Amino acid sequence: MTEVLDVALGARGYEIHIGPGLLGRAGALMLPFLQQKRVFVISDENVAALHLESLRAGLAASGISMQALALAPGEKTKGWPGLEQAVEWLIGMRVERADIVVAFGGGVIGDLAGFAAAILRRGVDFIQIPTSLLAQVDSSVGGKTGINSKQGKNLIGAFHQPRLVLADTDVLTTLPGREFISGYGEVVKYGLLGDADFFAWLEANGPEMAKGNEAGRIHAIRRSCEMKAGIVARDEKEHGERALLNLGHTFGHALEAATGYSDRLLHGEGVAIGCALAFELSMRLGLCPQEDPSRVRAHLAAMGMKKDISEIEGELPDAAGLIGLMGQDKKVSNGQIAFILARGIGQAFVEKQVDMAVVKAVLEDALRGR
Repeated sequence: MTEVLDVALGARGYEIHIGPGLLGRAGALMLPFLQQKRVFVISDENVAALHLESLRAGLAASGISMQALALAPGEKTKGWPGLEQAVEWLIGMRVERADIVVAFGGGVIGDLAGFAAAILRRGVDFIQIPTSLLAQVDSSVGGKTGINSKQGKNLIGAFHQPRLVLADTDVLTTLPGREFISGYGEVVKYGLLGDADFFAWLEANGPEMAKGNEAGRIHAIRRSCEMKAGIVARDEKEHGERALLNLGHTFGHALEAATGYSDRLLHGEGVAIGCALAFELSMRLGLCPQEDPSRVRAHLAAMGMKKDISEIEGELPDAAGLIGLMGQDKKVSNGQIAFILARGIGQAFVEKQVDMAVVKAVLEDALRGR
């Protein structure tokens, strides 16, 4: 039942394996990449408590030893102190340039461990074993690694492609419900940005997938990874088309910053609200049909997801404050905020010249709904 996809980047290309039971086969799958039968695993405390011994057993079956570091869970780990802890641990473990670092966790661990590998000894190879839906469909694929700054999300980092990605769907069964649904924000993004048929499939099958339908989960993860892998192969360093993957993120990252990267708003929730706002902005600019924003919100609601700013608890900045936070987004160029807009579902494009008065009006109306 395992699906295998190729990320076509020539000598830096790699496979994505998707399906159940991959932790048990991890050793056999990793063995071709090892010069010594040892790996160095960076995880978080939650994932380690649930799955580290399963990974250890899967590696031991192929004679591979494992050293592991478990960091504190949560977005706040993805900063300078967490990076320093990871790098100093790897150095203390005497990791060599020919060794392999394994990122075993959600998006935070994947980004942080990948960046630690990228800068350790000027570059050590790493393997991604994403344990959240969000990481399996998005952050583990494409080679973006990094940490957050106090001034914004993902402002410090490097492109560093993994050697292999193992997306074990069994681990999704241990995700808290909110974490799984948050990750769905990145799944629905793919349909909205470039595949209207996939979005329609999600409308029909998303609720059952969320309840645990394994075939549905594998299909959704495969299609998401397939779309991202294709875009990355054509535009690895985000000079053009890859920016489409940021649909919902300009708004979402600002909302995450406004909530202090806390549990008030998970990343996928910010993306979902951001997608709804992007379609609202597109509609007000006369770009997409009037019914599209409502259709997006209706599907998010059917999935039990946050879809409006009004669903974020606590205080938020005003519209001008949120726009100020957008100004720190890494997609800003020549002082202009780039937005991912849409001419319809599945028809996203990058626009660098957006009337900020309309953006402000969209945000003011959304905030008024609170």
